Amino acid sequence: MKKTLISLLFTASLTTLSAHSATPPNTLVVVQSLDDAISFDPAQGFETSTVQAFTNLYQRLLQSDPAHPVDLRPTLASSWKAGSDNRSLTFTLQDGATFASGNPIRPEDVIFSLSRVIKLNLEPSFVLTQLGWNAKNIDSQLTKTSANQVTLHWDAAVSPAFVLSLLSAPVASIVDEKEALSHQVNNDLGHQWLSSHSAGSGPYQIRRYVPHEVLLMTANPRSPGGAPKLSTLLIKNVPEAATRRLVIEQGDADIARNLGSDQFSALQHKPGVTPVSVPIASLYYLLFNTQSSATLKNPAFWEASRYLFDYDGIANGLLKGQFSIHQSFLPSGYLGALNDTPYTYNPEKAKAILAKAGLSNVSFKVVVNNQPPYLDIAQALQASFAKGGVKIELIPSLSSEVTAKMASHQFDATVTSWGPDYFDPNTNAAAFATNPEDGSSKLAYRAGWHIPELTAETQKAVALTDNAQRAALYEKLQRQVQKSSPYVIGLQAHQLIALRSNIKGYQQGMNPDMVYYSQVTK
Repeated sequence: MKKTLISLLFTASLTTLSAHSATPPNTLVVVQSLDDAISFDPAQGFETSTVQAFTNLYQRLLQSDPAHPVDLRPTLASSWKAGSDNRSLTFTLQDGATFASGNPIRPEDVIFSLSRVIKLNLEPSFVLTQLGWNAKNIDSQLTKTSANQVTLHWDAAVSPAFVLSLLSAPVASIVDEKEALSHQVNNDLGHQWLSSHSAGSGPYQIRRYVPHEVLLMTANPRSPGGAPKLSTLLIKNVPEAATRRLVIEQGDADIARNLGSDQFSALQHKPGVTPVSVPIASLYYLLFNTQSSATLKNPAFWEASRYLFDYDGIANGLLKGQFSIHQSFLPSGYLGALNDTPYTYNPEKAKAILAKAGLSNVSFKVVVNNQPPYLDIAQALQASFAKGGVKIELIPSLSSEVTAKMASHQFDATVTSWGPDYFDPNTNAAAFATNPEDGSSKLAYRAGWHIPELTAETQKAVALTDNAQRAALYEKLQRQVQKSSPYVIGLQAHQLIALRSNIKGYQQGMNPDMVYYSQVTK
C-alpha cells in the first residue's frame, strides 16, 4: 500500500485538509456515513452501506443491467433454463470464471452460497425462504447436475421469473466455498470472517475494514467482469452531511453520498463539483390506522386526504431535489409501475368530500420519526390538512418508538417510508396489497386493513410466468390501492450525491445495491 494512501486512511483529517487538494490518481475516495454497517457477509448484511458494497465485492448468477435494471443479464451463469414443471431452474456457469482467490467458480460454490443463507437464517434470508426453502430441505433442493451446471428446485407456488428476480438480490451473492471454510470458526460457515472480509468474484475485494472509520477495497484483476478502472476504492466514514459537502467542495473526496437538500443546493454552482439527484426506489406516504377510529376507517376520509397532501409543495418546494411526485406503490422503474398522478392538492374538494360523508371537526395524531425528512414532511402536511379543515397533532418520536407503536396498533397515523428488499414488484405489492392476518409486519396489517381479495390477487402475480401478464396485474392492483386504501402515497425519494467534475463512468440505480464503481475513471 502506498504511503500516501496509508496517510489518507489512518491519519488525515478530512475537515482540516487544505482547500483545492486532490485525491490520489488511481484511488476513488468516497465519503458517506458507514455507521450503519453491521456485516459485509452477504448472508447478513442488510444495511445501506453493506448492500451498496456487495455489487462491487460479489457477483450473482444473474444481475440487473445497470442501464436497464428491469432486464436481468447473465453474470456468473452463462445461461439458464426452466424445468417443465416450472418449479426448477438449471444454470450453466461461465467457463473459466474464478474468485479473487484464484479458486474456480463451481456448482458447489453456488450450492454452498445459497444453502448457507438458509442455514445461517439471518435477516435477509427471508428473500430466499419465499421459495419454501428451510434448513431441513435445502440440501435436497440444490443439485450439481454436471461439472458446470447446478439445478435449483422449489416447492412454493411461484414462477421461474420470480425466482430469477430473487436470485439477483445481494443475499444470493456467490461466495468462494473453499476460502470461506478456510476461516470457519465453530461451524459458522465462515460468517465471522466474512463480516469484515470478502470472498467473491466482484471487481473489488476488501483489503481492510475499520468499523466506523473506513472500508478499503482493492482491485480484483481476476473478476469475470473484468478488472476495475481504478485500483483502489476508499470509502471514508464522514457522518455529517455538512462535512461531506465541505470535503467534496475542497476536492478531498471524489464522491460525496447522502447529502441533504441544503448541501445539494449549495453545491449547484460550485466549480469542480457536479451535483446529481438519483431517483431511488424509496416511497414516502401517510398511513392511517383504521382500528383507531371510525373516521380513519372511512374511505371518504381516505379520498379527502389524497387532496390534502401538498405533493408539489413538498417535492418541488420544501424539499426540492430530494423527491419527485409519485402516487402508486411500485416505484418508477419497476416492472408494472404506475406513474400517473391523478391527485393534486385541492383543499376545497377535500372539504366537499368530507361534508358529503358527514365528517366534521376531523382531527388525528401523527406519530413521526423526529429526523428529517420525516418530520419536515409531517409539518408540511399539518399545514396543508389544516386548510381543508382537518387538524393534525404531531408526535415526534424516535424511529424505534414509531416502529413499536405501529406494530402494536397504538397510533392514529404516521408519515413513513418503504424501500424494496429485492428488485421485483412483489417486494412492494406484498407490503401494500396483502394482509395474511398473521401478525406479520405487512403494512396492511399495521393499518388494520382487511383485504382477502387483494391478497389473493397479489399472491397470484408471483405465480405468473409471463412478465406482461404480471405487469398488467400489478397495474390493476396499484389502481385499486391508489383509489381507495389507508395509504396516501405521495413521494419517491432521490439520493443526492456530488461528484468531482473529473469523475466519469459512475453508475447508480434505484435499488440500494445498484452502486457501480468498477467503470469509474478520473
